[in-house]
Amino acid sequence: MIPSARIRRKGDPSIAMINVIFIMLIFFLIAGTVAPPLDTNLELVDTSSLEGREPPDALVLRADGSLRFRGDPTDAETFMSTYADGPVRIVPDRNASGTRLIEVSSRLRALGAGSVVLVTSRALE
Repeated sequence: MIPSARIRRKGDPSIAMINVIFIMLIFFLIAGTVAPPLDTNLELVDTSSLEGREPPDALVLRADGSLRFRGDPTDAETFMSTYADGPVRIVPDRNASGTRLIEVSSRLRALGAGSVVLVTSRALE
């Protein structure tokens, strides 16, 4: 009598694919939480060429025209009297009024800012 051939089971290839997808998921979860956004309601202005400096101490101009520094409400006078050191960086909301931006920039220059730099999305990339 001829012995019957043993049926050999192959491993399930979907387990390897699940492991790869899980590792990618963990990577993207970690990579996505490295740098939190400046402000949750902020839409940055797009420009084609700017210096690539990060805004360590930037003044934020919100869409409603209010100014914030490090998350706290402020105005140009308070900012210049307490925090101004070197060039003043302004991060304007995309929906902020251009007139208000010019008004704030002019006020900062009048209060003694040597230069006023606008920070946009290209500068933050």
